[in-house]
Amino acid sequence: MNAETKTPRARPAAVTLTPSAEKRIADLMGKAPEGAIGVKLSTPRRGCSGLAYSVDYVTEEAKFDEKIETPGGIFYIDGGSVLYLVGSIMDWREDDFAAGFVFDNPNAKGSCGCGESFTV
Repeated sequence: MNAETKTPRARPAAVTLTPSAEKRIADLMGKAPEGAIGVKLSTPRRGCSGLAYSVDYVTEEAKFDEKIETPGGIFYIDGGSVLYLVGSIMDWREDDFAAGFVFDNPNAKGSCGCGESFTV
């Protein structure tokens, strides 16, 4: 808190979204199923290395989720995944052969050969 104003200081988001990722979220929200309020990033346990990135539509806000307002819609980060993602950059990349979200995660200590999962 600022001693003069007694207001809490805004904290930076756990994940930084590139303009390309923000555009993709807007595209997803433009065709979202009825009832979807945003897109949510989580890190479920799966894959060779233990954790994977998962991006899905969300229909309700969970108590401990981090909420990031983007120009195209609301982006949530699962409350249980935030510690694995702090300082990460999320990008959307497309080429002739593949398209998907790509993560630059400073907390990841290793990943599997196919890049689908990571370990912290």
